[in-house]
Amino acid sequence: MPDPKLILLLSESWTMTDPRDLRGLVDLAVVAEAAGIDGIMIGEHITMGPSAAVYGVPANPRDWLGPGMQRPDYPHPSGLHLLSAMAAVTSRLRLVAAAVLSPLRHPLVLGKELATLDLVSNGRLVFLPTVSWQEEEYTALGVSFRHRGKILDEQLEVWQRAWRDEVVTFHGEHYDFTDMRFEPKAWRPTGPTLWVGTIELHPAALRRVVRHGSGYFPGLPPSPDDLDQLRAAMEQAGRRFDELELTAFLGFGTGFPDATSTKPLVPVLDEARTLMAQGITTLVIKPAQYIDERDQLGDFCRDALTGLRERAQEVGVGG
Repeated sequence: MPDPKLILLLSESWTMTDPRDLRGLVDLAVVAEAAGIDGIMIGEHITMGPSAAVYGVPANPRDWLGPGMQRPDYPHPSGLHLLSAMAAVTSRLRLVAAAVLSPLRHPLVLGKELATLDLVSNGRLVFLPTVSWQEEEYTALGVSFRHRGKILDEQLEVWQRAWRDEVVTFHGEHYDFTDMRFEPKAWRPTGPTLWVGTIELHPAALRRVVRHGSGYFPGLPPSPDDLDQLRAAMEQAGRRFDELELTAFLGFGTGFPDATSTKPLVPVLDEARTLMAQGITTLVIKPAQYIDERDQLGDFCRDALTGLRERAQEVGVGG
């Protein structure tokens, strides 16, 4: 099994950086790459409605921003634009566009944006299309919230053809076109690396992972039953389970000491033992939960990687 990889979630980091200093956020990708980090993850929302905070907001502003727990005025810059800027100043770092709300865009438009970023970065793009949770966002953009899962399924098929075929034809319920050229293609004929994410491994998510996924990234750490189900489905489809990159968040099981303090790192790294023992070796951490000063990021990355590798050796993972 390979050494563990660490990805930094740099969206939702406004306790650590100025939300309008996006150039400064891009500069942090250079720091992360120099410290040995595997990738930068950026999420997105396009617009927020009143129900964004229907369940209240976290007491500690560094905490995770879950469904219905976000201030409507919370800044959500375009993840693809940020990752494009990061691609220009890095050479190795993977660029993870997580929670791309794909049903809100036509698949040919979004597919062109993804293919361009993948080509610019020499194949470093990882993207995770999702249907998300905020109905008001769909209503504002004129897209059916009820049909978002079916829309995503059609988009996955369109992208597979657009990145592979010379001439693209698709006839579906939501998209219909014939003999279209789609250029330039992504870095590889299979397109950018595609992860499938979900809160739980429901049947539609399982089907998407098996048919389209290079990785599986659930919102919560998967249970042993989830992994067994996923392994059986992959093997039944003629795919090896070990070709699937398993990814999980670090820090969900460890709280903040109070509403104003950062979270200690050591207990969170201890959580990684169980995840790595299950075969999950790509781990995502949100540095703004642990540091408030951006000039601490390099040291934070090095400390986190060192601690993670030590714990990997304890459970017999990596070199």
